[in-house]
Amino acid sequence: MAFPRVRLCSRHISVSPNLCGYATLPGASRPQEKNSTSPVFQFVGEHRKPTRKVFVWGFSFTGALGIPSFVVPDSGRKNPRKYQLTPYRLETAEQITSAACGYGFTLMASSTKDTSKLWGMGLNKDSQLGFQRTQQDRSKNRSYDYVLEPSPVALPLVEPVQTRVIQVACGRAHSLVLTDQEGVFSMGNNAYGQCGRRIVDDEVYSGSHVIHRMEGFSSRVIQVACGQDHSLFLTDTGKVFACGWGADGQTGLGHHNVSSQPGEVGGDLAGVEVQQISSYGDCSLAVSRDGELFGWGNSEYRQLSSVTESTQINSPRHLPLNGCGKVVQAACGGTQVAVLNEKGEVYVWGYGILGKGPNLSESSTPEMIPPTLFGRSEFNPSVAVSKIRCGLSHFAAVTDRGELFVWGKNLRGCLGIGKKDDQYFPWRVTVPGQVLDVACGVDHMVALVKSLL
Repeated sequence: MAFPRVRLCSRHISVSPNLCGYATLPGASRPQEKNSTSPVFQFVGEHRKPTRKVFVWGFSFTGALGIPSFVVPDSGRKNPRKYQLTPYRLETAEQITSAACGYGFTLMASSTKDTSKLWGMGLNKDSQLGFQRTQQDRSKNRSYDYVLEPSPVALPLVEPVQTRVIQVACGRAHSLVLTDQEGVFSMGNNAYGQCGRRIVDDEVYSGSHVIHRMEGFSSRVIQVACGQDHSLFLTDTGKVFACGWGADGQTGLGHHNVSSQPGEVGGDLAGVEVQQISSYGDCSLAVSRDGELFGWGNSEYRQLSSVTESTQINSPRHLPLNGCGKVVQAACGGTQVAVLNEKGEVYVWGYGILGKGPNLSESSTPEMIPPTLFGRSEFNPSVAVSKIRCGLSHFAAVTDRGELFVWGKNLRGCLGIGKKDDQYFPWRVTVPGQVLDVACGVDHMVALVKSLL
């Protein structure tokens, strides 16, 4: 498969094969008698500090996995690997603290005070990974359409050493980068104003040098989220702002037009303090600090049918979730929704593979996924889900024990379960170490893992 303008660069990034061993994790206990004569096997030093590792899987040919030999085989690999069906370690010299999966590309960030703190890999035809040029290329206008391994993205920071990257988010062809001191930066396609800057007719995004520092927020932004072609922002005062494509009402600004400047979202959110926002397709969700759920945007798949028969809502509505308890997190994909309550229980609705078997493909009311499917049993009665995430057509959940479960459409092997079949119930993904967080895309995933290996 031939790629136009493909970047392969050598830096402190190397690839390691799958790890089959397991380390004893901090806090894990094993019953042993004091006078036991049984042999004791110690695999890692008692005082060894855990490190963060990155694992990737799914479709590789866009470069989104950051493993060049999968796309362009080297001397050690004869054939390209189009699909990586199980987690594969991407060894980085940096401690990655945030990752996001776009439509065929990946952003990773390290919350350090080093000059390099942001890396991109994968599809870059709209400069969603910034302007990518090798040092040998003297042209100022040529950028790479595909970046096959993690490549630094230079942000126009005033204090490049002191400023830290807190979070990254990716949409269909645009990216958002949240920093602790210098606000939010956007890059990539801005055809609908999703980057929060003036829309330029016939703007060419390929080879663009534009990384825009966003303005217009009433206070400091603490979380960002990307829909397909719109952007959401949460401030430290609990207010939500939005910009971008609004044809389905997904910006929540009370109209169906495009918005090139971030505007404060009102409706039922007026006066409400929000703690979390979520989007990936054309539906948007917000969780308030008192555990209530609000939604707006596309409802063609019954995501918002609890409050409307319409297929679109352009202003936030409070979504009554009877029997679900206090909501602490929400995840919103292309056609499906999941919420997590304070007890660590997961509820799902919408359309698609929802996680309760092949007979449930559509629901307008929340359905609880049995906690036993996430490992709760009489031997482990306290297991609870601590994080939920959503790709375009699949879900992921991380338990308080650092175990990762996935379910949904297994597009191009994106579930990481070792096969291409769809998964109708939550299935545990084997990763060596404790999963801290996971990013879901259309056809690939990235997991951040704490490991002693």
